[in-house]
Amino acid sequence: MFRFLLGVFSLLILLAIAAAGGTLFVFWHYGRGLPDYHQLAHYEPPITTRVYGGDGRLVAEYAVEKRVFVPLPVIPQLVKDAFLSAEDKNFYSHAGVDPVGIARAIVVNARNRGMGGDKRPVGASTITQQVAKNFLLTNEVSIERKVKEAILAFRIERTFSKDHILELYLNEIYLGGGAYGVAAAALNYFDKGLDELSVAECAFLAALPKAPNNYNPYRHPQAAKDRRDWVIGRLYEDGKISQSEYQAFVAMPLEVRPRKEIEATQGGDYFAEDIRREIQAKYGEDALYKGGLVVRASMDAHLQAVGSKVLRQGLFQYDRRHGYRGPITRITAGPTWPQLLASVPRPGGAEGWENAVVVGLNDHEATLGLNGNRTGRLPFAEMKWARPNLEKQGLGPLPRRPGDALAQGDVILVEPVAKGEDGKAYPAGTFSLRQVPKIEGALVAIDPHTGRVMAMVGGWSYSKSQFNRATQAMRQPGSSFKPFIYLAALESGYTPSSLVLDAPIALPQGPGLPLWRPKNYHDDYLGPTTLRVGIEKSRNLMTVRLADALGMEKVADYAQRFGIYESLPRQLSMALGAGETTPLKLTAAYAMLVNGGKKVRPTVIDRIQDRTGKTIFSHDLRFCEGCSANRYSGQDMPVLPDIREQLVDPVSAYQMVNILEGVVQRGTGTSVRAVGKPLAGKTG
Repeated sequence: MFRFLLGVFSLLILLAIAAAGGTLFVFWHYGRGLPDYHQLAHYEPPITTRVYGGDGRLVAEYAVEKRVFVPLPVIPQLVKDAFLSAEDKNFYSHAGVDPVGIARAIVVNARNRGMGGDKRPVGASTITQQVAKNFLLTNEVSIERKVKEAILAFRIERTFSKDHILELYLNEIYLGGGAYGVAAAALNYFDKGLDELSVAECAFLAALPKAPNNYNPYRHPQAAKDRRDWVIGRLYEDGKISQSEYQAFVAMPLEVRPRKEIEATQGGDYFAEDIRREIQAKYGEDALYKGGLVVRASMDAHLQAVGSKVLRQGLFQYDRRHGYRGPITRITAGPTWPQLLASVPRPGGAEGWENAVVVGLNDHEATLGLNGNRTGRLPFAEMKWARPNLEKQGLGPLPRRPGDALAQGDVILVEPVAKGEDGKAYPAGTFSLRQVPKIEGALVAIDPHTGRVMAMVGGWSYSKSQFNRATQAMRQPGSSFKPFIYLAALESGYTPSSLVLDAPIALPQGPGLPLWRPKNYHDDYLGPTTLRVGIEKSRNLMTVRLADALGMEKVADYAQRFGIYESLPRQLSMALGAGETTPLKLTAAYAMLVNGGKKVRPTVIDRIQDRTGKTIFSHDLRFCEGCSANRYSGQDMPVLPDIREQLVDPVSAYQMVNILEGVVQRGTGTSVRAVGKPLAGKTG
């Protein structure tokens, strides 16, 4: 008997040694060449870059993974409890792998299989194992990967604190809908911060890690609720909530509230895209989409919206004056018009408008068919502008009845209107004829003292064309370049009352070339005329004579000094604005006239901070010595220095601005005098 027991004992010893040896071999074999887990000490996940306007409102976000990093101490205990109950209740007691959890999973899965159920197998991966897989391994389903995962989990546990591991997990985990980490998921599903979540909402987030697509609340609402209720049950079993709370929470419907889209500032897409390009050029694509930068833009949301509205109105009215180019297409206006109309795509740039088909006409209005099997009316007063645009032949006659402008079956663009030009209210379902302008334009508004771009609109519609005409379009400034020639003259001894001859001139262009004979716009001449009148009336011949007298070298110097051109050809024709520049550069040059001749750099960005809050870019480079004092102790008041370069004599700059006021009061810009505000400007 003794020998038998001794033999059994010896066998057990041998088996134990073999098992230990086998375990050591497995750890040695699979532990070689594993990824370096020490990198987890310097966790810097991809974080969303956010752009805020001057009023603090969110303008744009850029990210490859929507994530908001939240340190563990800031994450509410309720959120942590929900994830621990759902994923790893023994997290704070195991060493990386949970033997109890593994045993429970084996029993539960065996029971489910024995009962012939189709329940999803219960997993036993700890949070530490999930961190090892998510950060260091692939999603390959194999025993080898599970062994490597366990080895890394042991190593991670020996190196890092439990709180650090949990922080990594809660910020890295993918929770569906493009959201990474609990903070982004809270915004994504409930439009809330973590501290605003209820128990039921925390439970839903904790239900997602296993299979976020399977528990998508939009596609699989019942499965999502069942999984949420299961997590609530685990919270009750772990003593985190009471029985009455458990019953109340599972009785609640699963209500998700998608995050509100960024409130779009009218015309702000061009501004945001210019910021995106600048950040990418300055810091690279990774910093833009993964760096978690916080950007404060110079954009004033009110001015941006007003600027966009004004530009669109100007383009719209200009396009109308050049006639109606006809319908989008034509379809049969019979009983099948709803199906035919639905198949016609809306033209680009027609936001806020809709397609309609003309289904009837009389002497006073057109009857419209609209998508959704709706009908409407188009009064003649809302289409009387529609003179046919005959292209090379000019404009046709004004329509005298609806049939002169439209025909049955025409598919047109319309916009709902509430009242006519006379102010009288229209009945509901009244529309006005529209067409997307062919003409394009841009608008820039700059703070002249800082160079901050307050508003920038790059075209009629960003959806129609992403080309930003404010910063990318090289255009001839024409007569708007003349003030800088006259400024050079003021700096060279001329005065606003100095006389320059306004008369025909013939200038040589070089061997074998005919003489150049520039003309005034109306081909008239004023004779000896003051500089002031020369600008106010935009006299070409005076400008050419002045440039010839000053020399094109000096003209080019002033053009480059004010940033209009990088290199201006030394031909006299350039004096009439024949070079090319952008609206942004030209506006910045005018800003330097207004501020007394001091150099400013136009910018769409005030400040950029990295993910740690450190300022890595600031447009304002001034340093205020003494501004950081904690209290007043009789010292002199701090002075913020003016470090702007003085480009010209402030007196000359003042004189030019005063002359440009005359352009509005008496010259070529009188059309804007009705604004009733002090204005200076120059027609181009």
